[in-house]
Amino acid sequence: MEKDFKTGFFKREERIKNPVEFKSLFKNGKKASISGAKIFILENALEINRVGFPLPRGYGNAVQRNLSKRYSREVYRLLKAHLNTGYDILLLVYPGNDSFSTRCVQFRTLFIKVGLLKE
Repeated sequence: MEKDFKTGFFKREERIKNPVEFKSLFKNGKKASISGAKIFILENALEINRVGFPLPRGYGNAVQRNLSKRYSREVYRLLKAHLNTGYDILLLVYPGNDSFSTRCVQFRTLFIKVGLLKE
């Protein structure tokens, strides 16, 4: 009895892990920011979005960093079905009010600002 988890997990090809790609997005990507978060996007030649969740230097201890990334991945997972495809995305969050509901509002607002959220 196998379940269909198409939107439940990140496939390897959906992740940005190469430091060169991170630097390219930071340098050449379109950016938008709100209080506590920033987004960088750049078109790719793929039919999927690729995403990365970098954290700024000095972001708490390991437990806080892991929790923050977990919140970010889960919020993105819930919103990714509603996003336009064909982009590399970096979602950068800053220390502060780190809660799941805050992250939902931040990411939704950022996606609207850069025009990634489908109407």
